[in-house]
Amino acid sequence: MTNIILCGGSGTRLWPISRTLMPKQFVKLFDNTPGQSLLQRNSLSRSLFQLTVERNKSVCDQQMIVSNTEQYFLAIDQLEELNSENNRYVLEPVGRNTAPAIALACMALNADEIVLVTPSDHLIKNVSAYKSVLDRARVLADDDFLVTFGIVPAFAETGFGYIESEGEEVKAFHEKPDAQTAQGYVNAGNYYWNSGMFCFKAGVFLEELQKHSPEIFETSKLAFDNKKIENSTFRIQYTDMAAIPEDSIDYAVMEKSNRVKVVESDIGWSDVGSFDALYDEMPKDENGNTVNPNHISIDSRNNLVYGGERKIATVDVEDLIIIDTGDALLISKKGSSQKVKKVVEEVRKNSQMHNIHLTAHRPWGTYTILEDTPGYKIKRIVVKPGKRLSLQKHFHRNEHWIVVSGTATVTVGAETRLIRPNESTYIKMGEIHRLSNEGKIPVVLIEAQVGEYTGEDDIVRIEDDFKR
Repeated sequence: MTNIILCGGSGTRLWPISRTLMPKQFVKLFDNTPGQSLLQRNSLSRSLFQLTVERNKSVCDQQMIVSNTEQYFLAIDQLEELNSENNRYVLEPVGRNTAPAIALACMALNADEIVLVTPSDHLIKNVSAYKSVLDRARVLADDDFLVTFGIVPAFAETGFGYIESEGEEVKAFHEKPDAQTAQGYVNAGNYYWNSGMFCFKAGVFLEELQKHSPEIFETSKLAFDNKKIENSTFRIQYTDMAAIPEDSIDYAVMEKSNRVKVVESDIGWSDVGSFDALYDEMPKDENGNTVNPNHISIDSRNNLVYGGERKIATVDVEDLIIIDTGDALLISKKGSSQKVKKVVEEVRKNSQMHNIHLTAHRPWGTYTILEDTPGYKIKRIVVKPGKRLSLQKHFHRNEHWIVVSGTATVTVGAETRLIRPNESTYIKMGEIHRLSNEGKIPVVLIEAQVGEYTGEDDIVRIEDDFKR
């Protein structure tokens, strides 16, 4: 069985923790045993993506990661941390929802291969029950059914779609209901939350896609046929991907097919789709506040408090969500966190804070913005061993580099030289340059940018190892 892991999405409902270039599935929120401290950042820390891989590796022979090009290297890095091998990738230059994503992955497999399709950002706490559910799903998939997993509802949730069933037969799929309708579903006892997880033979899914959504099938087939292959990575071309109609697997196939079964799944599932859901999964102190060593609580109760190194003090407050990421502070009432999407809409209008953190993860390492003010910007840059930045130039800024650790190989114009700790170099506006780490330890340097414009888009890449 192959685990198709869907890594798209930017997780805007968890802003400012989750952003486009570091979405929630790659943020290390949990220990490898869910329920540990939100701030326990150590060798055991795991992202939801990593927990997904670990959970499924005992039942799946390989992973097929479907990702966009910007998050591809995050998946590679986090799989390396797990020493996970036998991984394959489908890279989408633009997202077209789950039906095309799953179709492209299935086209890369044998028709008889059974696939387990899972989002990368879900939490499942009852792993033994989960494996039993998978066993039943696999039997049904082997009989050429399309299997979906119905989560036993814990309460009347209005943020999920529902599956109406009669045993394992699917009677209907229902859109997100209002509160009264949702309570009626729960009371009826034969309605499940739609988990977004599936199990079927790759060929059976493609047959049903071709039957019920032929345009998606044909355009996906064309895009797959025109792919570029690099080792275990399939790169889909932009124009081909953009031509595929955008649709979910539910609308494109599951709601139309007569080969669908549902397996009841009481597995401790959460999509961690809001801060209220995240609060439910975190350990609490005796006053119901999430465990956080930097939180000073004076008569405060039932709060989700997330932050970095800064102290966060609360006095006489209850039922709040407080999220501090250094460059953004979110304060919300519990129960209102679904409205964070509206905040992101406002943020998009005049900044890039929906897109990137103060510390940005790149294919070659990380950079952290230490100060950003009109006329100059100061960064801390870390380049991983064996990696190098693109050969590039800037039109609006000069750069000063000071190495503080490791040995940097620096190309400026036609000259290449080594820069050691406590040494520096200067790159004039418009000069072609490159930073490389040919050593065995990370290179750490301080970069001071000076110029009339220091935005991240002032860059012309001449040559790039990562095909950006």
